[in-house]
Amino acid sequence: MPPPRPDGPRRFPRPLLLALGGYAATRAIGLAVLAIAAAATGEDGAHRLKGRWDSVWYTRIAEHGYGYEVTLPNGDVHSDLAFFPLLPALERGLSTVLPLDAATAGLLVSWTAGLAAAWGIFKCGAHAFGPRTGTVLAVLWGVYPTAFVQSMAYTETLFTALAAWSLYAVLRDRWILAGLLCAAAGLTRPTAAALVAALGTAALAALVRDRRLPARTVAGVLLAPLGWLGYVVYVGVRAHSPTAYFEVQAAWGNSIDGGLALARFVVGLPWPAALGLTAVLALLAGLVVLCVRQGQPLPLLAYTVGVVLVSLVGAAYFGSRPRLMMPAFGLLLPPAAALAKRRPRTAVPVLAVLALASAAYGAFTLLGPGPP
Repeated sequence: MPPPRPDGPRRFPRPLLLALGGYAATRAIGLAVLAIAAAATGEDGAHRLKGRWDSVWYTRIAEHGYGYEVTLPNGDVHSDLAFFPLLPALERGLSTVLPLDAATAGLLVSWTAGLAAAWGIFKCGAHAFGPRTGTVLAVLWGVYPTAFVQSMAYTETLFTALAAWSLYAVLRDRWILAGLLCAAAGLTRPTAAALVAALGTAALAALVRDRRLPARTVAGVLLAPLGWLGYVVYVGVRAHSPTAYFEVQAAWGNSIDGGLALARFVVGLPWPAALGLTAVLALLAGLVVLCVRQGQPLPLLAYTVGVVLVSLVGAAYFGSRPRLMMPAFGLLLPPAAALAKRRPRTAVPVLAVLALASAAYGAFTLLGPGPP
């Protein structure tokens, strides 16, 4: 007769605890370095996290709704309709039920979503290549060069959490859940187009393989684009133009130009800088090739490639492109798998050094004049 099961609480597996603890440690290091640097320079580090750049736009939407515009000296109009609604909706909801202002609520959403994202990233990595790789992958995402944005009242952590769990749902053949999470991601960032394409690609591959699609798969694929499409339609109705959303984005300089703006930027640099940036882009291409050769699951690979392409083919401000690419956590799977094969006495110091380097770069950028 088998022994009775213990009635105690279910425990989290050790690799997951290491993943979440390691990720939290990277963010704590980033905040500590920022606090030290801010104190040394007389700056307000907390203000840089929740009261500058895009965070201000999200807070304004949370407090007053849509309808605010800024006209620049050159005549360009920047409208708050460029910003998707899920983060400001959560800020408004939390600031209503908790003793927090909307800006601080944004930080709470971002930090909580960061842990949820690390959890989802761990699950995707563990499903594909084992729990040790999943653990390292989650920590590596926390030391990404622009990981300081994960501590800001921005949408990257919220979007990545929804994307990671949507992809994991597809990997577990839970298509309706995947579609719902993808729809929520579509209310968070325009990058959700890459996630929608990934789910569609996975469904198409299943159709070719099995010559049929279950109803749950069809339902998931149909649900996936509703968030993104819904907001595009909302902007169109509000502005009385079916192309209004794309016009708003173009006014911000975020139109799709196939990479021409990036090419012009590289060509316009002094040759040493142009050569260095070309090397970085070549490294990025090499990482994508490694992802393909690694045999990543198709939904994850399609999502990763999609996010990279969306980040490169737009005419956006160049300095924001590494941030736009940060949700593509699949890029980190090849180095995560390689590092996971090392002994802890090798892997841990490497991750610690990367965490310090990421924190130092984050403090330097946040205390600088330009937006991330």
